[in-house]
Amino acid sequence: MTDDELIQKIANTIGKLKVLELGRILTEQQFNLRDLIDITFHPDKPLAFRAAWLLENMFLKDADVFTDNLDYLILRFPEVTNPGCQRHYAKILMHATEEKDTSPVKQKLNSLDLEPVVEQLFDWMINPKVKIAVKVFAGWALLNLRQRYPWITDELPAQLQFLMRNGTAAIQTAGRKMMKELSS
Repeated sequence: MTDDELIQKIANTIGKLKVLELGRILTEQQFNLRDLIDITFHPDKPLAFRAAWLLENMFLKDADVFTDNLDYLILRFPEVTNPGCQRHYAKILMHATEEKDTSPVKQKLNSLDLEPVVEQLFDWMINPKVKIAVKVFAGWALLNLRQRYPWITDELPAQLQFLMRNGTAAIQTAGRKMMKELSS
């Protein structure tokens, strides 16, 4: 499948089954994930969102497929401004950082400079315009990175407490779980 053919297939609303089917096809055809990552930055925001949704589902299905393109995903991560795409990128990073140390994804992540990603995750947590799900996924990703970047342990509790102060029930629950993890 070419980039243009993929764009054509996700140009209109699609459901979860279509996302899963497209992910299977792209994996079988060894579609260049760099091209899919680039499509997540498409100027058509709904199309970019669907590409990011597809990217996330492919990652969740088989994270190891991403190993060779993880550096590109990490490079582009700070550029994500589309609110719909932020959710998927934060969720991918949350899952990537919780992988076992022996997984190819985690080994590759350990070889990459994640400081720009950590900064972006904190920016998303601080920005009042960022959706709550993005903040929660960003918080978990940061929590997962605290051994690598010990200063996260100093900064994250204050940010969580700020979010929980007037936050929704969802942020309250997630915040309490993260705070418990931080204290253990």
